[in-house]
Amino acid sequence: MDVFISGGTGYMGGRLIPALLSRGHRVRALARPGSEKRLRAGCEVVSGNALDSTSFVERVRPADVFVHMVGVAHPGPAKAKQFREIDLPALRASVEAARTAGARRFVYVSVARPAPVMKAYQEVRAECEAMIEAAGLDANILRPWYVLGPGHRWPYALIPFYRLMQAIPATRERAIRLGLVSIDQMTEALVWAVENPASGMRIIDVPMIRALPTLSRTAAS
Repeated sequence: MDVFISGGTGYMGGRLIPALLSRGHRVRALARPGSEKRLRAGCEVVSGNALDSTSFVERVRPADVFVHMVGVAHPGPAKAKQFREIDLPALRASVEAARTAGARRFVYVSVARPAPVMKAYQEVRAECEAMIEAAGLDANILRPWYVLGPGHRWPYALIPFYRLMQAIPATRERAIRLGLVSIDQMTEALVWAVENPASGMRIIDVPMIRALPTLSRTAAS
């Protein structure tokens, strides 16, 4: 496949690109001027501004799949203004570019909801999902809550709390929906989302993100 990625220099994109390349896909990734060297070897660099579709739309075609992962790093409650200034216009630019270039298959990393915290982040991601649906794109929407990995390990301390919540019927569903996933699980789920097109909007929630690596290995064997 021909895969175009916006957000390829980040926490997840930096792992997704080599995973896709190892499976024989052609990968082109958008990077702002000056950050091109952060992209993995073997990936074709597209220099542009993620907030302005005109700066990169001509390089999207002939992508089969457009993967959007641009967003504010380390999101938190204090970054509500940045979500609207970066996350929302970046998604709008990617949707515009995908439609113009004829890349009707879309992959987007959203967030699990509803949740008692991070309201502004959830609102912006919900608006982004609505924008993708309104554009008529066939999209795999991944909804993790927190992705564990290097530099993102503090929630390990919450694992006993999660186990307790899952053991209580009244809180089990929320504990599972807002559960933790590893960066390896997330990467494998993203690869699956790229290789398995949706018809309309498909939501890939935390339980599915956890299950996809096992299902993929079973299918391969």
